[in-house]
Amino acid sequence: MLDEDTGYFLHQSLSTPCLNALKSCQGAWIQDVEGRRYLDFHGNNVHQVGFGHPRVIAAIKEQLDELSFCTRRYTCETTVALAKKLTELAPGDLNRVLFAPGGTSAIGMALKLARLATGRYKFVSMWDSFHGASLDAISVGGEAVFRSGIGPLLPGCERVPPPDHRHCPFRCGDACNLACADYIEYVLEKEGDVAGVIGETVRCTPFIPPLDYWKRIRAACDKHGALLILDEIPAGLGRTGRMFACEHYDIVPDMLVLGKGLGGGIFPLAALVAREELNIAADKALGHFTHEKNPVACAAGLATLQVIEEENLVERARALGNSALERMREMARRHLLIGDVRGLGLLMGIELVRDRNTLKRATEEAEQVMYASLRRGLNFKVTMGNILTLTPALIISQAELNQALDILDDCIGEVETARKV
Repeated sequence: MLDEDTGYFLHQSLSTPCLNALKSCQGAWIQDVEGRRYLDFHGNNVHQVGFGHPRVIAAIKEQLDELSFCTRRYTCETTVALAKKLTELAPGDLNRVLFAPGGTSAIGMALKLARLATGRYKFVSMWDSFHGASLDAISVGGEAVFRSGIGPLLPGCERVPPPDHRHCPFRCGDACNLACADYIEYVLEKEGDVAGVIGETVRCTPFIPPLDYWKRIRAACDKHGALLILDEIPAGLGRTGRMFACEHYDIVPDMLVLGKGLGGGIFPLAALVAREELNIAADKALGHFTHEKNPVACAAGLATLQVIEEENLVERARALGNSALERMREMARRHLLIGDVRGLGLLMGIELVRDRNTLKRATEEAEQVMYASLRRGLNFKVTMGNILTLTPALIISQAELNQALDILDDCIGEVETARKV
């Protein structure tokens, strides 16, 4: 099957070659065609409610029997119900919604709306950020793998350093003075005509900004007439221990972009949630997607939000994340290969370094830990070459979480021992 996949699909970075072939997925687990099971701490961040949640599947089946498609310029009960639920959950005055088939498309709608609302076309974003792989999304994104060699992108995209205390170009160190946030205000003032600042509230590597970071940027946007667009496609919907990551920072963006887990780990579905005063594009087509009000996808989304609330998954993510962070800190005290651990809810990361003083990235070692973990039944992704990014389903049990951390502990120790030989 892997050979056939290689033979039929266009090859692309980060997707080819495939690691394995799956037969099933359920809860916090995936299973390959040869029967091996893996705790999935990757899941493309779609599995907040786990894979194949029975309530999500039941809602999809019921909707298929009732109404399987909603053509453009029509609406239906399920899509309205999902839009209403999102506005009830969203912070502040975020009470207007547009749906899209994927997060990248929702980012495109946000960029269009910011231009229309402000009459400006420039954007400020962060280096190393990811907002999707389409041309407009990579124009505001900051990862070279998506931008290199593509040619001209959207004009007017200014990039600034991200809030990464480990590799801060302002040399703040542990005594962070939020120079990276102040630099955004500097750019807004110098440019004078920026439509919006777009950023991932918490990058899913993860990089977790200081508590005052987004407050300063919110204030700078208000001062200079720019809109604040927060991308919570991978980090929203309970993963960080709050329903929306921006709630940790006590700010409300002008637009919030959601996706991935919104479809319950089954359907592709994303949403743009915006302030009432941004309802100004009635004569424009911001999205115009064939499946923007797909009732089956929206049934999955509505069931997902109900599961998150009724099974207390937000609180669960917070409690399990705190216990996991303590365990990872204990691991860091024993393993010199671990340069840093960080987490917010069940969005967690372990950074591997060859030297804690120079922070030289342990890229080979990270790959070795990943493959050793796969052999023991744990799947996760390596980000930026040396960060073990850990994003389990929010329905994971404490025992399953402990099992995953035991595997990581053993594999990091195994790689450390091999390095010393």
